[in-house]
Amino acid sequence: MAKEEHLPLFETKKAQGRVLFRIFTASIFAGICSIWVYRVSHIPKAGEDGRFAWIGLLGAEIWFGFYWLLTQASRWNPVYRHTFKDRLSQRYENELPGVDIFVCTADASIEPPMMVMNTVLSVMAYEYPPEKLSVYLSDDGGSEITYYALMEAAEFAKHWIPYCKKYNVEPRSPAAYFVSKHGDDAVEDNHQAKDFVVIKKLYQYMENKIENAVKLGQVSDQVRSKHKGFSQWDSYSSRRDHDTILQIVIDGRDPINATDNEGCALPTLVYLAREKRPQYNHNFKAGAMNALIRVSSYISNGKLLLNVDCDMYSNNSLAIRDTLCFLMDEEKGHEIAFVQFPQNFKNLTKNELYASLRVINEVEAHGVDGYGGPLYVGTGCFHRRDTLCGRKFSKDSKSDMKWDNRKREELGIHELEENTKSLASCTFEENTQWGKEMGLKYGCPVEDIITGLSIHCRGWKSVYCNPAREAFLGLAPATLPHILVQHKRWSEGNFHIFLSKYSPAWYAYGKIRLGHQLGYLRYSLWASNCLATLVYSTLPSLYLLRGTSLFPQMSSPWLIPFAYVIIGKYTWSFVEFLWCDGTILGWWNEQRIWLYQRTSSYLFAFIDTILFSIGYTNSAFVITAKVADEDVSKRYEKEIMEFGASSPMLTILATLALLNLCCFAGFVLEEAIAGSKGIAKAYETMSLQVLLCGVLILINLPLYQGLYLRKDKGKMPSSVAYKSMVIAVFSCVCFKLSY
Repeated sequence: MAKEEHLPLFETKKAQGRVLFRIFTASIFAGICSIWVYRVSHIPKAGEDGRFAWIGLLGAEIWFGFYWLLTQASRWNPVYRHTFKDRLSQRYENELPGVDIFVCTADASIEPPMMVMNTVLSVMAYEYPPEKLSVYLSDDGGSEITYYALMEAAEFAKHWIPYCKKYNVEPRSPAAYFVSKHGDDAVEDNHQAKDFVVIKKLYQYMENKIENAVKLGQVSDQVRSKHKGFSQWDSYSSRRDHDTILQIVIDGRDPINATDNEGCALPTLVYLAREKRPQYNHNFKAGAMNALIRVSSYISNGKLLLNVDCDMYSNNSLAIRDTLCFLMDEEKGHEIAFVQFPQNFKNLTKNELYASLRVINEVEAHGVDGYGGPLYVGTGCFHRRDTLCGRKFSKDSKSDMKWDNRKREELGIHELEENTKSLASCTFEENTQWGKEMGLKYGCPVEDIITGLSIHCRGWKSVYCNPAREAFLGLAPATLPHILVQHKRWSEGNFHIFLSKYSPAWYAYGKIRLGHQLGYLRYSLWASNCLATLVYSTLPSLYLLRGTSLFPQMSSPWLIPFAYVIIGKYTWSFVEFLWCDGTILGWWNEQRIWLYQRTSSYLFAFIDTILFSIGYTNSAFVITAKVADEDVSKRYEKEIMEFGASSPMLTILATLALLNLCCFAGFVLEEAIAGSKGIAKAYETMSLQVLLCGVLILINLPLYQGLYLRKDKGKMPSSVAYKSMVIAVFSCVCFKLSY
């Protein structure tokens, strides 16, 4: 028994083959250096054609080489974690800490209440003592329909939670569970089959009531009269102007009323719409999270905090226990501030039409974990309450995660609600450290990254937990404009951090390990990739049209480093993607979205961040739509790219695609006229440019189809097609004539 007490609650294994990988990356870097030498030593003289492009390509290649080094830092020292939940139960089952779970929603029109309720129900049903579990729904939209949906979900939870625990159900989001159990033989056990029919009917009944309220756009007077909580909307002016609305829907302290249909305790369930006033900055999601931290400290005060986006339901009922294996480990647990789970999505197509976070989740996050822990990504993350509130790490001071048996002052539910409301007021944070040294930091669209960085810089470590069964599953955007907007927000926020006083380049210097610092910089500089990518996707094609070579000839030994770097880099990328269980077509789609993001999302993020830095614009938080209409969903399932309404991003993508097509067509036409001698010369001098231009055309095939071949509603808007064609042709003609 004594020996068992000293066994760790988790183990860490280093990846195999690291030495071979480091040799390979060293050889790639040698090739990159050779390319730099070639560019510098072969710059055309002043007045020679191609000098401008040559210098532009040199700058782009220097940037690509530097950024490639940053990406390798995330692969240099990967580690993999494994937990021992049986040991946790044997030692601490009766001492497990309280857990407060935060679910954040902001707009019921694009984050449907039924989707939000499925997330709430999934986290209420964790395999964890319910008396130690509290779930808080932050509704920044202040929607009474969302509140009504939560009350209905609370009633359904009385049946759903015991069903889940009785039959060990996974996943515990009702919608996801019923989808996984379709067909006549969905449940084989006869006894469970009867319960399955009953629980599904109860779910459909709840769903119908909520959807009817959504269609009507309001809650009926009959429902309002039955529940006193709706009276809090009497002073409601708009979603940006209302008092704090706080309602304890299930009071977990009440042993009589807070029970399920089998007499077992239910988790505490709380609805919060923090106070909003037009004259106050509400700080978006960070402000909502900080209000939740304060409110929960007064109601339940769990030592462990989990926050999830409203579309990110729990897919693994043991995730809390996985987390506690890290935080309650006797030897290393006191060093860990938060445990980050990967951001996975349930609605990805087989070949991931709009790419995914596959390589980040399966490779890069493990690599950053080897240097001190993953970044905090804003969802699917468990935090110690005290570290999120600003506590610094000390080797001599250990944070106790065990259950606190001390009795707190018992207040009636009404009194507790009234006393807590002030913690979510607009004025509470004035002249305090909230948003600075306490809670999530303000002033940045990606408050999660900057908050995680500050925690790491205070001496804490984090851990990346990637169990075989995904802990959380969310919804990925189902249209190209949505994915581009999402990545614009992410890259803009990260670049904003880079230019701020919290930049990993200087704020983290000397406070975290170099590899960890480079891991942060890899994401902070996402937006900066736009310039080099634009150079490489335009200049070689334009000069191909002129017949000006920008790369080594086929007979030149300088071709070797170019060929080695191109083949080596993309072969490794391809193998890595397949190793992460991706598909061949999925890798190709990843390359396409990589190009689209860098030439549109990152470009606008770069421009907007620069403008914000010099005071011309204000930052804004854009919520990604979580739903798509039926036609869009059908095309998405068939992996047909959705372009949607006209936008500047689509115009840029279409223009670049047509520019490359026009340049390639013009080059082929000229060589056909020149005959065999011209073709032989072009092969010798222009092969790499032809290859690059050809690849850019192939990767844009779905875009060409959307421009001219498709007739469905998801095609490229006609206005974009006309504008991009005019700009592309005009650019090619002007460039050709200026020669």
